[in-house]
Amino acid sequence: MSELATLNIMYLPGVGPRKAELLKQELRIVSYEDLLYYFPYRYVDRSKIFKINEIHPDMQYVQVKGRIVALRTIGEGRTKRLSAWLDDGTGRIELVWFKGLKYVQGRLRSDLDFIAFGKPVVYGGQINIVHPEMEKYDESKVRLQAGLQPQYITSEKLKSNFLNSRAIQKLIFNLLQGYKEKFPETLPAYLLEKQKLMLLNDALRVIHFPPDNITLEKARFRFKFEELFYIQLSILRLKNQRTYNVKGLLFERVGAYLNAYYKEYLPFELTEAQKRVIREIRRDMGSGRQMNRLLQGDVGSGKTLVALMVMLIAADNNYQSCLMAPTEILANQHYETIASQCDKIGIKVALLTGSSNKSERDKIHAALESGELLILIGTHALIEDKVVFRNLGLVVIDEQHRFGVEQRARLWKKNVTPPHVLVMTATPIPRTLAMTVYGDLDVSVIDQLPPGRKPIQTQHFFHNHRNKLNRFLHQEIEKGRQIYVVYPLIEESEKMDYKNLSEGYEYMKMAFPQYEVVMVHGKMKAAEKDEAMQAFASGKAHIMVATTVIEVGVNVPNASVMVIESAERFGLSQLHQLRGRVGRGAEQSYCILMTSYKLAEESRKRMEIMVRTNDGFEIAEADMKMRGPGDLEGTQQSGLPFELKIANLSRDSQVLQAARDVALEILEDDPMLEKPENQILVRRLTALARAKLNWSMIS
Repeated sequence: MSELATLNIMYLPGVGPRKAELLKQELRIVSYEDLLYYFPYRYVDRSKIFKINEIHPDMQYVQVKGRIVALRTIGEGRTKRLSAWLDDGTGRIELVWFKGLKYVQGRLRSDLDFIAFGKPVVYGGQINIVHPEMEKYDESKVRLQAGLQPQYITSEKLKSNFLNSRAIQKLIFNLLQGYKEKFPETLPAYLLEKQKLMLLNDALRVIHFPPDNITLEKARFRFKFEELFYIQLSILRLKNQRTYNVKGLLFERVGAYLNAYYKEYLPFELTEAQKRVIREIRRDMGSGRQMNRLLQGDVGSGKTLVALMVMLIAADNNYQSCLMAPTEILANQHYETIASQCDKIGIKVALLTGSSNKSERDKIHAALESGELLILIGTHALIEDKVVFRNLGLVVIDEQHRFGVEQRARLWKKNVTPPHVLVMTATPIPRTLAMTVYGDLDVSVIDQLPPGRKPIQTQHFFHNHRNKLNRFLHQEIEKGRQIYVVYPLIEESEKMDYKNLSEGYEYMKMAFPQYEVVMVHGKMKAAEKDEAMQAFASGKAHIMVATTVIEVGVNVPNASVMVIESAERFGLSQLHQLRGRVGRGAEQSYCILMTSYKLAEESRKRMEIMVRTNDGFEIAEADMKMRGPGDLEGTQQSGLPFELKIANLSRDSQVLQAARDVALEILEDDPMLEKPENQILVRRLTALARAKLNWSMIS
C-alpha cells in the first residue's frame, strides 16, 4: 500500500488544501491510506424508514421520509436557527439547525422527497430532530438497500466545516470509486488461507460500505487480527533479535554473599512463588544472554526481597547493581530495607536522589567508579551522565510504567555489554496488556503473599455512617493499631481538594482529641513531610490524613486500617494500590471505602469489585474492561509499537492470543524473517514503524 501512503489527501475530490489541513489537525489523516484506515466506530441500521406518527423520544435514532412543507429562520445572532417541517402524510416533525444555515437552506426544496436521519428529542413540548443528516430520496436508495450506515468520529471544528460523519463517508466513497487498482495485500497468502481471512481489497470496501452484518464482521475480524498480529510480530521479532544478537553477562556462580544471607539473615521463609521466580531469574542470568524480565506481584508479595537476592548473585559474580524507583519516598524505602539487610553481610549500599548534596554525590561517584560500591539505589538521578559504574551487571526498575523508554535505555548503556534488566511492578497488568506493552519481556509472577498475612477485609460505607466508622477506628487504635485516612487530590492545584483535605484533618483532630493526628500532601516541604511520616512510622502518631502521596513508599506494618474518602473518585487500580498500604503485619487489616449515597452505576460497580476481591489481577482485568486500555496509568498506546485503529485489548483478547500464536509460529520457523514469502511482513513492519515515527514527530 506504499503508493496510497504517499498520495496527499488534499488531491482527493472534495478535499482541497483547507479541509486537508483540518483533517490532519483533527483526525491525523494526511494520506489516502490514512483515510482508508479511518474505520467507523459503529454502524446504524438505516434500512428502516419510520412513520412520523410512530416516533417517540426514547428511540436512539430514527429515519423518516417526506417533503419540506415549511422553512423559516428564527432569532438573531447566536440564537439564530433554521427550522424546517417535514411531512410524510402521517404527521409532521420539526427539523432544527443552529450551524451551517445558509448551506442547509440552499439544499432543501419543497418539490423533492428527503430522507432525514437523527436522534429524536423533546423541545418545547414537541418532538424534533436537531442537525439531522439530509439526503434526497433518489440518492439514498442504494444505501437504504444496504441498510448499515457507518458512523465516523468527528469533531465540532470539522462539523462546522462540513466534515461530519456523512461527509467523511462520501470522501471514502470518492476514493474507492476513483482507485481502480486492487489494493496491494499486506499479509502473505499462506496466512490468509490458514486463518481464512478476507482479502484486503474486499475488506477495505466492506468495512466502509457493509452489505450485511455477517460480511461486515468478517472484514472487522480481518483488520483486528492484522493489527494485533503485527504488534505481536514486532514485539517478538525484537525479542528474537536481542536473544540472537545481544550477548549477556554470564553470572555463573552463587557465592558467599547469597549463601550467607540465605542461611543466616533471611527475615522469613521464602514462599514457593518467590523461589520459583528466583529460579527463573537465575536461569536467565546464567544463559549467556541478556535478561529482560518483568516481575509482577501484588503489594506486599515480597518483590523487594527477590530483587535483593538477585543483586547478591550479581555481587557474587563481581558485578554492580542499581535499583531505580520513580519517587524519592519509594527510593528511600528501598534503601532503608536493602541497606539494613546488606549491612549484615558487609555489602555497601548508597542512595542517590535529587536531594543528595554535592559531597554525597562525589563520594558515590568515586565509589562506583572504583567498584567499591556494589549496590546503588535512587531515582532518575541514576541516569545522569556523571553516574559511571565500573561494571554494572544488573538494573532493577521499580514501577517501570512511570519511566519513559529513553530514561530506561540510558541505564542499559552504562556498560559495554548490556546489563541484565529486571522490571518490577505492583500494579497488576491484565494478561492482554502484558502480551502487548510488555510482550518483549519474559514474565514472572509472585502470586502468593508471605506466610502469616491475612487477607484485607474491605467494606463500603456511605457518609451517613460516619459515627459507626469513628467507633470502629477508636477500637482499632485502642488495640494499638494505626490508621490512614486518604483524600483524593487529582491535580496539585485543585483548591477544593485541599479544602477537603484540610477540613478532614481538622475533623479527625476534633473527633479523636486524645490521639496524635498528622497530615501529609505533595505540596509540603520535604522536611515537614519527612517529620510527619516519621511520626507515623515510629508509632508516635496514631492517624495519618494524606493524599495519594502515600500510594507507594510508606511501609508501616502496624497500620491496620485504610479509610479512603470520596472513594468514587479513584480508579480500581489506584484503590487497590492504596489498600495495599495496610495488611503488612500479622494482624487483621481493613479498608473502608467512603462514598456519598448517590453513586453513578460505574462507581457502584467499582465499590462492589473492591469489596468482593483482593486479587490484583482480577481487579486489573475489571479496570481495563470498565475504563478501556488507553485510560490505565502508564499503558497508553505510546507503549505499543503501532497505534490501535480497530482492535480493543479488553474485548479482543481471543483475537490477540490467536495473533500471538501465529506470530510465534512464523518466528519459530523463520526467526529473522529472511524467507522470500515473509518479505511482505518485513515491508509492512517497516511501513508501520515509519508511520508511527512520522506521527510522533508531528504531534
